[in-house]
Amino acid sequence: MKTLDRMIAFLELKEAHYKHDRHPLSYTARETARAEHIAPRTFAKVVVVHSEEGFTMAVLPADRIVDLDELRAAFGSRHLRLATEREIEELFPECELGAMPPFGNGTLFDMPIWVDGLLMAEETISFNAGTHRDVVQMNTEDWEHLVKPSVLAFAHTAA
Repeated sequence: MKTLDRMIAFLELKEAHYKHDRHPLSYTARETARAEHIAPRTFAKVVVVHSEEGFTMAVLPADRIVDLDELRAAFGSRHLRLATEREIEELFPECELGAMPPFGNGTLFDMPIWVDGLLMAEETISFNAGTHRDVVQMNTEDWEHLVKPSVLAFAHTAA
């Protein structure tokens, strides 16, 4: 079953309100936000990091970048790095590279999720749904209730 199908089945099972949309092919989170006609600050991009504890999803607004030093400090990790493309392909075999949805903590993927507080301040959250054409939008509080992410401050303005 594709990630999109699994995610929609999960959302339906949890009786979550969401909107699924398809758009022209786009690869970056900013491009996708533009294609969806939404503010980049409401579009969640997923960055996978690896530490001594294993892999984790770091979720932040499309118009921001991850500050790895902030993440290292927040978790007392001495060795924190971005996951390689090969690792991401192995972790998310049903997803197009870079289009994984932010559903960890035992929802779709068995991996912890850290989310930047800036994204949590938004009323709605949108994200890739396993492809570079599919996007799901839902209430941020509903997403938080389903995923139960750790909320931190680790995003900075993109240059």
